[in-house]
Amino acid sequence: MQTENRLLEDLARMAQGAAGAFSGMREELETRLKEHADRVLSRMNLVRREEFDAVQAMAAKARAAQESLASRLAVLEAKLGIKAAKAAKPAAAPRRAAAKKRR
Repeated sequence: MQTENRLLEDLARMAQGAAGAFSGMREELETRLKEHADRVLSRMNLVRREEFDAVQAMAAKARAAQESLASRLAVLEAKLGIKAAKAAKPAAAPRRAAAKKRR
C-alpha cells in the first residue's frame, strides 16, 4: 500500500507541476497577445471614443447653427422678395463674358 501511495503522490505532484507550467504559459501568452494587439492598434491611427464623441457633438452643434442661419436667410430673402435661384444666375453671367473676351 505504501508504494501505491508514493506512486499516486508522485503523479499528483507531476500533475500539479504541469498545471502550474500551463498556467504560467497561459499568462505569458495572454501578455504577449495583449502587447501585440496594442502595437497593431497604435499603428492603425484610431480615434478614442471620447474624441469621437466630442467631434460628433461639435458637428451636431455646427449643423444646428447652419440650419438656424439658413432659416434666417430664407426669412430675410422672403422679406426682400429675392429667390435663391435668381441670386445665383447673375453671378454666373460675368464668368461667361470674361471667357468670351479671352477668345
